[in-house]
Amino acid sequence: MIKIINPDMTVLQLLRRLALPAAGLVLLSIPGAFAQEHAPAGDITSQDEIKQFCTNIAEPARDQRYLLQKQELEKLRADIDARMAEMDKRKAEYQDWLKRRDDFLKQAEAGLTEIYKKMKPDAAALQLQDMKIEVASAVIMRLGPRQSSLILNEMDPQKAAAIASVIASASDPNTSKDPS
Repeated sequence: MIKIINPDMTVLQLLRRLALPAAGLVLLSIPGAFAQEHAPAGDITSQDEIKQFCTNIAEPARDQRYLLQKQELEKLRADIDARMAEMDKRKAEYQDWLKRRDDFLKQAEAGLTEIYKKMKPDAAALQLQDMKIEVASAVIMRLGPRQSSLILNEMDPQKAAAIASVIASASDPNTSKDPS
């Protein structure tokens, strides 16, 4: 058994000995008092720390986001450049093909015109009226006026009128060069 009171102890010594346990008992009896005092201070500190953290990382995060966006834009630019190069290549191929086609058509029309120049008007009329109107018009336009009139005279009147209409619209300065 523990002896708390010693008969030789003075009152002052007794109070000193009991003061610490008594103070602890009083403090333990009101547990929410210290917790409430320190909690708001802790929350404010936490909020300030969060704000400070966010402020400190905002600029590096923005820089990183810009860097990622820049890299994405560079990828897109490279993709667009590759597509443009492919389109330029195809355009050049198409223009080359179109030039060869036009050259062939000019030679064919010139040769075709020479053939029809040497034909009799009635035989030429029969063949030209069975052709496409544009081709027949082009051939007749290349022939001399006398031979053209003889051929048109031998054709079906409706077909001859259609060919004459195409020829007239081709020589009209108000006709648009744009096919659309």
